Order: sequence, then structure tokens, then C-alpha cells
Amino acid sequence: MPNKASVETKILEAAYKLFLQKGYRQTTMDDIAQALAMSKKTLYKYYPGKMELLGASFEVTKTKLTAKVEAIVDNRYISFPLKLKSTLTVMASLLGPINPELFEDLREHAPDIWEDLTQYINQSAYTRFNKLLEQGKKEGLVVPSVNIQLVVLLYATAVQSLMDPKFIGKFPESIQKGVQIPPAALYDQAISIIYNGILTEEARKEFENA
Repeated sequence: MPNKASVETKILEAAYKLFLQKGYRQTTMDDIAQALAMSKKTLYKYYPGKMELLGASFEVTKTKLTAKVEAIVDNRYISFPLKLKSTLTVMASLLGPINPELFEDLREHAPDIWEDLTQYINQSAYTRFNKLLEQGKKEGLVVPSVNIQLVVLLYATAVQSLMDPKFIGKFPESIQKGVQIPPAALYDQAISIIYNGILTEEARKEFENA
């Protein structure tokens, strides 16, 4: 018989997949139970409702993101440009699949989870990217005149804006159409532009080849 933790993990994985596909509003507890081949009564034994499932799903995502990024930043055996590239890849792979519709659902129907997630991203941007950029500056791989704190704020602002369909909706339709690419690609390109702009020529070449 599977233990409680393994069942909870399977439930969260199934729920998160559906939230990504259909958004929060369009996903029902029936959908989640059906995806798990589980009765709704059994599902409710583990989670009292859809909101609790949503919150727990994002907690798992944040935990994964923190662990992966910290492992990269603290690794003494890989170069700064590779750390930068790897960090961007991790961020894009975990946050990129979260489409704007789901973020809109979060803000409208789960404001506490939305606030917690945006606060986490901002704090993560500050603590981990600031540390990484300081390391790059010490190694002479970040342009000396660059204000690192400003770069961190640019990073956090870019991420938050790209997650916000209301922000993107303020721009002319021609610009909106131009960024209608998969969220992961959009996210990855935007942050790569920022970091390519702050690296020295030597670091840029290594970044491109990483």
C-alpha cells in the first residue's frame, strides 16, 4: 500500500499539470480525481479543496526552484558563465510553463497565493542572483560599471511583468503579437538579453558556448 507522502506527491503532480493546461478556474476536483483514477471522496481525504491543492502545488515548485538554483550558485567547480546559463535554464524550465492565464486566475481568485509567489520570485531574484552577480564581478566577468542591484531589480521586474497579461495588454497589438511565443522561450530570451548586456566580452563568449 503506498504511503501518504507518495500519494500526496502524485496528487500534486496531477493537479499541477491540469492547472498548467486548463488554468485554475477551469480545473475541477472531478478532473483531478479522474486524472488519478481516484474517487473524489479519496481525493478529499488528502486535500480539502482545489485552493489547497493550488497552494501546495506552488510550494513544491518553489522548493524545487530554490534547491536547483542554490546548488548551481554554490557549486565551486563550474564557471560563472555556466552558472548563469544553468540558472536561467532552471528558472525558465520551472516558471516558463506557467501560462499567463493561470497567473491571471491566481491574481483574481487566489490573491494570497499570487502575492506569495511574486514575493518569493522577488526575494529569490535578490538573494540568489545578487550573490551570483557579485561573484561574477569579483572574477572580472561582469562589466565593472554595472550596478548589480539595478540588474537584480530589472530581472525581477521583467519576470513579474511577463507573468502579467494586464501589463502586456497595455501595449499596441503589434507588440503583443510579437511576444506571442511559448512562455518559457519568452522568459528565457528576456533574461538572457539582460545578462548578455552586463557580461564582459570574454564571459559573453563563454556564456554563448555554455
